[in-house]
Formats: sequence, C-alpha cells, structure tokens
Amino acid sequence: MTRAVWLKADDEVGDWDARRQRITAGLEAGVDWVLVDREDVARVRELGQVNVAAFAGDDVHVMDAEPDAEPDHDATPDALVVGKGTEGDGTVDLPNDLSGSADLTAVRRNGAQGVYVRIRDQRYETFAEEAARDADFTIVVGEDWKIIPLENLIARIGEETDLVAGVTTAEEARTAFETLELGADAVLLDTDDPDVIRETVDLRDAAEREHLDLTWATVTAIEQTGSADRVCVDTGSLFDHDEGMLVGSMSRGLFFVHAETAESPYVASRPFRVNAGAVHAYVRTPDGKTKYLAELTSGDEVQVVDTEGNTREAIVGRSKIEKRPMFRVQAEVEGDRIETLLQNAETIKVATREGRTAVTDLQEGDEVLVHYEDTARHFGEQVEESIIEQ
Repeated sequence: MTRAVWLKADDEVGDWDARRQRITAGLEAGVDWVLVDREDVARVRELGQVNVAAFAGDDVHVMDAEPDAEPDHDATPDALVVGKGTEGDGTVDLPNDLSGSADLTAVRRNGAQGVYVRIRDQRYETFAEEAARDADFTIVVGEDWKIIPLENLIARIGEETDLVAGVTTAEEARTAFETLELGADAVLLDTDDPDVIRETVDLRDAAEREHLDLTWATVTAIEQTGSADRVCVDTGSLFDHDEGMLVGSMSRGLFFVHAETAESPYVASRPFRVNAGAVHAYVRTPDGKTKYLAELTSGDEVQVVDTEGNTREAIVGRSKIEKRPMFRVQAEVEGDRIETLLQNAETIKVATREGRTAVTDLQEGDEVLVHYEDTARHFGEQVEESIIEQ
C-alpha cells in the first residue's frame, strides 16, 4: 500500500501568511497533497510542485466551466473536496435520507473527487461510508481524535476509496497508518510545527520501506586479481555508520559493503560514498530490483541498507569509475557459492561477526553479512528459472 501525507492549509489555519508558512514547511518536508480553499490553489502552485486539493465550499458546481472558456490550470485543483461548510462538517444538518445529501450529489454528479467528514457521531460515520462508494478520497476527522471509529471505516470502506484520517501529531499518524495492520491510506495533518510535518513524512516513508533478511556467509576464498574498472557510488545523502549497500557478482547473493564513514589515517572519510566494486556487479535498488553498477547515473535511486536490514532510498549524485587493483571475495551461504570483486584498499569495509572489517584483512573462514535469495534475475527482475552464474 502506498501511503500519503496531506497537509491542511485552509482559512481555518489563519491568514495567507500563516497558511503560506505551513505550506512552505510541507513542501520542504515532502508532503504529497495540500488541502486549501479554492481561491488559494494558484498561490500554492507558485510556491512549489505538489498535488493540490481544494474545498468546494457552498458551490458544488465549481468544476463546471463555460463550454468555450479556456481553463486556468494554475487555479484548477487536482482534486475537489466537498464537505466544508455543508453536511460533511455539520454546518448543515444531515438529512434523514443520507442519499439525498448535497455533498453526495456533488461527488456523484458534479465532478468532486473527495468528501470531507467530521465524525461527530454514528450518523456521520455512516455518512462517510456512503460517500466512500463514489469518492476517490474520503477524509475523516474526529471531534476527539482518540475516538475516531477508524477501525470500522478501514474494515468497511478501506478498499473502496483512499481513506484519509485527520491527525495533529506524528504519533497519531503512526497509529492511523498501523490500525488493523492495514492502516489508513493517508493522513490529513493539521499542524504548524515543521518538525511534526517532517516526522510524519518520515513515517510515511518508513511504512513504504522494505525490511531485508540478512544472513552470514562464510568466506571460502579471497585473492588478489588484476585491475578492473571499479565504481564509487556517491549519493546525495549522508550515511550512518552502520549503513551501506548490497552489491555482488551474482544477484542471488549480495554482499553488504559499508559506506566510507570511518576515519582513516590515509584518507578522509567520505560519508556519502560506497566503493561498491567492479562495473559488472549488481547493486540493489529500492524497488527490490537490481542494476549493474556500470548503469548508475546521476539521479538514479539506490537502496541504502543498515546491518539490521532496515532500508531507505538515496539519490545517486555521481558514479565515479576508475581502474583499480581488485580482490575477489568468494563465500558460501546455504551450500551455495557467491562472490564479488572489491577494490584492494583498506578503506573498503564489509560487515563481519567481529564488526567492521577491511577487505584487505578478510581471511578464509570469516563470516560476512549478505542478502541471499534463491532466485535468478532477468533485467533486474526476479524470475523462476535456472540460471548458472560462475
């Protein structure tokens, strides 16, 4: 499931200066959507690139245009949301027959994509369920967040619509993303605190990230070879001390290679770099695929992994290829042989049971950290077929 963070920035937030500051903080953090009043749509587009949803207000026909009118794309929202100032937020009483609601009519007949509902009692929960039948987005906000019937809504409408839960803190967002193990598709965050906005976006990213099973492989051979074209992958991110990348000559068995975060008496640390090996080797990417190191160019994404198997994404800033003397490292895992070529230099380190170890100090019998999967790959995709790599 793809999670999203919406940021509420309508006139309830304050004047335009207050709204602008909130939106700017959201853009800098990387929110997916900004929810504003319709008159602010063009203003938001001037601030940066983001999906913009707009409240329709009392006019449920605002998406209708004159037949010959030229649309103003800057002022046209990516999604129109009904419910503010109407039945959705309780400004207008809900009718006994919910199917006759103006908000529902707007979704079904007048081009709105979303419905905003404040959950005041059981009737509003039912109203949200009705709206979800036709709405692309169903935004639900509790009068008291702790009693939002989110479990009921996830269970009943989770597959019919993108359910967006209103929250005010990152901790509430975490709960919304984890409820019933499925969680809401998105959260609508109502806060001015830039730290809370960033924390919520980080939670979104963490929910999407893969966790890998890493295991130990026993080194069966290590030998100096001739020179080869090796690749330093310089990213636009700084690595933590326990992070690196997964690389190897065989896609089924990738070695954990540390980033150059450690100080050395010979060269300064390069905490944005992984000296990843020869050009032929595979490197794992965030989508679970692999690429050849030779293919990496500026702007590509690579997967960063720590020694516990937690992952994140990093953007390649530069791929630096130079001819260098190499080591061939061979290891055995689950009775299978895997190997890779790494530069013959003490600054290149792998993870062993003894800790961070330079490739120049590796010996037969050492155990190194690897990611092993008993499948082959074709153009980076896992395939169920017999492929011999040697």
